[in-house]
Formats: sequence, C-alpha cells, structure tokens
Amino acid sequence: MDFDRYLRFLPAQYRTEFGDPESTYWTWRDTTVHVARAVRPESKVRVMALHGAGGYSGLLWPYAAIAACEGFEVMCPDLPLYGDTVVPDPSSVRYGDWLDLLCDLVLAEKSIDDRPLILFGASMGGMLAYEVAHRTGLVDRVIATCLLDPADPIARRAAARFEILGGPAPWLLRGFAVAGGWVRIPVKWMADMANMSLNTELSDLCAGDPKGGGVRVPVGFLASFFGFAHTRPEEYDGPSVLLTHPAEDRWTPPDISIRFLERIRADTEIVMLDGCGHLPVEEPGLTQLADSLRSVLESY
Repeated sequence: MDFDRYLRFLPAQYRTEFGDPESTYWTWRDTTVHVARAVRPESKVRVMALHGAGGYSGLLWPYAAIAACEGFEVMCPDLPLYGDTVVPDPSSVRYGDWLDLLCDLVLAEKSIDDRPLILFGASMGGMLAYEVAHRTGLVDRVIATCLLDPADPIARRAAARFEILGGPAPWLLRGFAVAGGWVRIPVKWMADMANMSLNTELSDLCAGDPKGGGVRVPVGFLASFFGFAHTRPEEYDGPSVLLTHPAEDRWTPPDISIRFLERIRADTEIVMLDGCGHLPVEEPGLTQLADSLRSVLESY
C-alpha cells in the first residue's frame, strides 16, 4: 500500500494497526475521484482530509488513521492530477476545479449522512478547507496545518521554490498560461519540496512519489492557484477554525498562517506542533495533534 512508505516515518506508537483504507470511487463530471475511507458508523463525527500540492490520500492516510483511532470516521479524496483519481484531460485541470469538486463532494456526503463534518486541510489543503467551508455552509469545523493565501506576496514567496518567484508569480505564470497553459511541468520545479519535512529522506520520498510530489501539473493550474482570490478573512462566513501549525516549518513559516488566522471573522484557535516540520512526523508535535483531534471529538 502507498501509505506504508510514509507510515514508517511516524513514531512507533502511531504506526497504527487500524488497517488499510477502503478505496471508493465517486464520479464528478467526467472525473473518477478516488476516495480512501475508514468507515465507522458508530462515530459521532466525520472528517474529510484534504491534501495539498505534494500530497494525496496515500501520504495523508497515516494521519487519517490517527484520527480514525481517536474515534472519527475518515475520508480522504485524491484531487485531480494526484493519487488514483482519473482525469480525462489532466492539462485542463485548474485550481477552481478542486474547489468546485470539493464543494460538490461535501454536498453529496451531507445529503446521505448528516453527522457533523470536519474538514482537515494539510498544507495547501488548509485554504481549500477554509474556502469550501465558507462556500457550502455545510461544514461544522475547519482544522488546518497551514493557511497559505496566494493573495499575500509573503505567502507566495514562501510557497514558491525560489523566493524571487513569489512576488511576480501570478503575472509570470498568467503570461505563460496564455501561450501554453496546457504544458505540464513537475510540481517540484515551483514548490519547495525539499522542505516538505525536516527529515531529508521523507522529503525525497514526497518529491519523487509519482502519485504526489512527483506529479507533473499544467502551467495553467499553477497560474490559477497563484492568481486565485480566496474569500477575504474579514468576509468569512463559516465555522470555527483551528490552526494546528508545525512549529519548525521551514517551508511555510507559522507567522504567515497566524497573520491570516487573526483576520478571520469566526472563532479561532492555535495549537503549535512542537518540533514538527511542514509534514509533521516528530514528537511532541504529533501527540499534540492527536490530542487536539481528541479534544474536538469530545466537544460533540
């Protein structure tokens, strides 16, 4: 299984025996979306885990399993271009498609199961969770490891592999996209995958994974992300937001996310994951994340 390669980097107590995810498929427009699940009918709350630019369900599953062991039912979709989701025309995928898909998936899930639904966004998935919660009005809480707003030039410089690209990235990519938005390039050319983890071996695994960080993405997708205008935090109309940010994140420093969080028009909370890099696998931060999830579940 894909997740086994990532599971070995977690502390021993989190190499859970929960079991393999159940692979399910959902049709959205002309896309076959793979959704990994841990089905728990007895659970009071469900969690939808959202990956970012270098992830997919296989990378996030060790964390999903932690949530499942804490008592959540969990689902983790592979967004178009990543994992086992099948897209007829990968060159046409744009960031807005991810948002539309997730909004429709939340609507579909809530139509068949009315239990509280939490969105857990990792890395770029944090802003996806935030935006989908605002748009749908169907999400009960947002948990994010990062809130990287591409409208913020400081955030753009952090997201880009080379800081100098951060400022002009929207205009440069928009220009390239006009002529060749369909051209696909390795995501690691633009994203700082070397700082995915404090563990070099794990960063290398993420960067080379053909279902994750090794994916080739269309220039048009990158342009659509770096130029996207998310809902301004002062206009946010969604549930409370819990930021569980890795304290030693060398890719997207905590202050960038905290600055955005402090502007959100909703109840917010911060839990710093001590000792953790962008992809948290270290202690004591991983236990702090598990404790935070348990505390959320106990509130229902």
